[in-house]
Amino acid sequence: MGLSENFEEQRQPFDESKSITDNKDSSLVTLNKKWSLANSKIIPRETWTNTFEFILSCIGYSVGLGNIWRFPYLCYQNGGGAFLIPYVISLVFCGIPMFVLEASWGQLLSIGGLGMWELCPILKGKVHHGGAGIAATVCAFWLNIYYIVVLAWALIYFFYSFYNVPWGDCNNWWNTEKCVPEYGCRSLNETLKTFYNTSDLSQYEISNLNSSLLPANLTLCNENSTQAVREFWERNVLHISNGIEEPGSIIWQLSLALFVAWALCYFAIFKGIKWTGKVLYVTALFPYVILLVLFFRGVTLPGAGNGIYFYLAPDFSKLSDSNVWIDAVTQIFFTYGLALGAIVALGSYNNYHNGIVKQAALICILDSSTSFFTGFVVFSFIGYMAYEQNQPVDQVAMSGPGLLFLAYPSGILKLPGAAVWSALFFLMVILIGIDSQFCTMEGFFTALIDEFPRIFRRKYGREIFIFIIYFLSYLIGLSMTCEGGMYVFKIFDFYGASGWVLLWLLFFECIAISWCYGLNKWYENLKDMVGYYPSLWWKFCWGFSCPAVCFGVTLFSLIKYEGPKYPNYTFPTWAHVIGWLMSISSMICIPVYAIYLYIATPGSFRHKMKILVSPDVDIAALRFSNCCDALPMSEADTTAK
Repeated sequence: MGLSENFEEQRQPFDESKSITDNKDSSLVTLNKKWSLANSKIIPRETWTNTFEFILSCIGYSVGLGNIWRFPYLCYQNGGGAFLIPYVISLVFCGIPMFVLEASWGQLLSIGGLGMWELCPILKGKVHHGGAGIAATVCAFWLNIYYIVVLAWALIYFFYSFYNVPWGDCNNWWNTEKCVPEYGCRSLNETLKTFYNTSDLSQYEISNLNSSLLPANLTLCNENSTQAVREFWERNVLHISNGIEEPGSIIWQLSLALFVAWALCYFAIFKGIKWTGKVLYVTALFPYVILLVLFFRGVTLPGAGNGIYFYLAPDFSKLSDSNVWIDAVTQIFFTYGLALGAIVALGSYNNYHNGIVKQAALICILDSSTSFFTGFVVFSFIGYMAYEQNQPVDQVAMSGPGLLFLAYPSGILKLPGAAVWSALFFLMVILIGIDSQFCTMEGFFTALIDEFPRIFRRKYGREIFIFIIYFLSYLIGLSMTCEGGMYVFKIFDFYGASGWVLLWLLFFECIAISWCYGLNKWYENLKDMVGYYPSLWWKFCWGFSCPAVCFGVTLFSLIKYEGPKYPNYTFPTWAHVIGWLMSISSMICIPVYAIYLYIATPGSFRHKMKILVSPDVDIAALRFSNCCDALPMSEADTTAK
């Protein structure tokens, strides 16, 4: 099947500037009467107050924790500056095109992540609700449950920052006899080496010297010692158990922090998109102010230059490693938040003639630039920490939660006003994470509310629905506030919204537009929206490079599959089974529902394919039903006449 051979006729593009009364299509009149009669009490669908709010929402959504804790480390680990080569190539061939596709898809139809699949019924259906839309919604649900736990951790650190950073000493109830202050042990070891005029004392020799020189009641500085910052993280914040087999009890302060995080998200979106747009002025912009402050402080620290060198020093030999290219692709797709329906939802609140193509490309460039800039901040502090600890940078650099809750808290301990820098950093983490969280939730709710407007788009219907989902998500998330919660978090993180799940969904997005709906038809729709034909580059990417990369990386990731570990703990088989069930719960929706629709549709093979794969879609009727379902009765009667 050709890219658009299935659509030989070109339908007139939909023009919102024309009155509905100019449309004489009988099906549209019937649709209008049906919705105006049945939904007279339905609240009309909102739009952004201005274009800037849409841009802010996309920046707030795409600039998340992955920009802070994953990109800088991947850049350092995969060849420094050389990593930017596969990253930029992946960005141009896949990342930006897919972001533009999702945002323009939502703007075209004014609908969320479920209704968008009307363009390819075999992935959704017209009567039942299933397929790719449900798959993305399920994936977003798993992501929302565990992502917000990171905000709960950050809230605890933020509040403790006002108590003179208690992870810097060993005088707290959670500390053990093996605890050593972050720099105390290392300073003593260096003193012993200097005193004995040698630089190659082994840990065993240092331990013996400590035991002979120190009083018996003082902690030995050896490999069995634990840093104060780690004891604060594992014994006070997590109360971590020995494994997922030992869930333990709920940690009250962590469960309370999780509740506060959910409450903040609820009040950010419960009133609708116009209210959310105002919230984004704070949550999307203020983190950049904090980031700039941390940057200027970080680059002035001793050792910062060495850290930045490790971040950017190019190692072009790494480019021959296939894992480097896989990391580049998955990092882009993960940080952009593709395939979850959130970008579609945010774009759906735009005006029809908004210049979506250029805006979406600009948002992608801003997001990737933020990732690159954040690396300077992160590695300047890591370089300072390595300088203070007299260690190589690669010994202190880390990724994931360890960077946020171990490396950075440790790095600021010797800074003047450490509590202030700690509070600023974790406030930035909270703001960056919270707008990613509530924008993802907005995509989740938009998909369901648009699909069932007669239920949810009534007075207080949205607020009640959001509260129920939030409360249910909070109850499930309590499993990650137990003593074994970190292990549950790792399972959710690895399987719930894993790379192969997102790439699987993105592959079908490309197929739906390129090979089912038709690229030529899609280009006509884009021209009607933005006033010009976009570059043919987009057509090449949507039709060939994006689906090829998504399919190839998915296959490669599954072949090289290795289960999660924390850090040396091996998860039992049953935990992996639960994780795989989470992944399959979203992925299986697409093939199972497609097979069901094929069997349930009467007719020959060719007839079924015509109906399910390449239907004659009326964009005007679809968009009208999505954004005009609260049309007053008087207008409906006029239209019918």
